[in-house]
Amino acid sequence: MPYQDHVGKTETATDTVWPPLIRGLAATLDIPEEEFAPSGLLPPLGHWMLFQEWTPAHGLGEDGHPKRGGFMPPVHDLPRRMWAGGRVRFLAPLHAGQPVTRVGTILKIEEKSGASGRLVFVTVGHRISGPDGAAIEEEQDIVYRSAEGAAVKPADPAPPPQAGAVSRVVDPNTVLLFRYSALIGNAHRIHYDLDFTMHHEGYPGIVVHGPLQATWLADMVRRHSPGARIASFAYRGRRPAFHQNKLTLLAWEQGGGLHLESRDQQGAVCMSAEATLA
Repeated sequence: MPYQDHVGKTETATDTVWPPLIRGLAATLDIPEEEFAPSGLLPPLGHWMLFQEWTPAHGLGEDGHPKRGGFMPPVHDLPRRMWAGGRVRFLAPLHAGQPVTRVGTILKIEEKSGASGRLVFVTVGHRISGPDGAAIEEEQDIVYRSAEGAAVKPADPAPPPQAGAVSRVVDPNTVLLFRYSALIGNAHRIHYDLDFTMHHEGYPGIVVHGPLQATWLADMVRRHSPGARIASFAYRGRRPAFHQNKLTLLAWEQGGGLHLESRDQQGAVCMSAEATLA
């Protein structure tokens, strides 16, 4: 495999937990800031707004992503790049105004074959530290795939949620998706350019960010168990969600923690997650 020399590669970035980002995320999700981020606390998964990389315009590819290479392996022959899932451990709180450092490491690269052809999976580890030491440990799974085959496959509705489930319906409209892209510094065109998304990527609508769905699901923990703190959060993208369809968010107790899902208008699961509480 030509990419193994990237395993173990590291990069370090520094930033500040900027208060306007927390305020902007609360406003974008239409949640009162005092509920979403009490006392200036960075909300769960809010760290995805930090450490933004603003590549100069000449360094962007046609899809709006930075051109291949650099820290990530140069998978040039597989045009579709997706954030497939990940695992996060919350070790200590971070607050508005604090300086933070992130050390990223490429942990694993695997090449596989699927129904759509060749796939390359890259697992990236991040360790984020604040003034008091390590605050967040995370692994992200990035998958590269070809443009061959259907972008979206049919899926059956999931079984009814368990008794006692908490639910919420959200509308991932284009304004919300644009604002979230701005908050995380994401220029990928599938999240705002309908013509590109339909004619180049083969999707039927603007794609809802995986991190946005995960953030919504993490907020469902607060709604299900007020006052609880998330110790760990594992999430996995199951199928794409699109701007024209509302999403139903669900949370119920399972296995000593909480099981969470986002479901599309057909009842199919778009993202699932598991949260353990401190």
